[in-house]
Amino acid sequence: MANYGYVPATLAPDGEELDAYYLGPSEPMTSAHGTCIAIVHRLHDDDDKLVVVPGPATTLDDAAIAAAVEFQETAGHYTVIRH
Repeated sequence: MANYGYVPATLAPDGEELDAYYLGPSEPMTSAHGTCIAIVHRLHDDDDKLVVVPGPATTLDDAAIAAAVEFQETAGHYTVIRH
């Protein structure tokens, strides 16, 4: 399950607030804190998304991230970038 939101007061290259997928909790959330573990880098626009999890010990492989963001992202139109 993914919550989808943005990082307040942080602009992305497209001029809008930086978006983020918050992966883990299944209930809708109004705010959250966590650790960014990856970036969904869109290949065809300037609107990358952060991948945030509840804590630094949470690990997800690329397949788990792809499954969580498939409601918004099209396979083959992005790459997952990690540190």
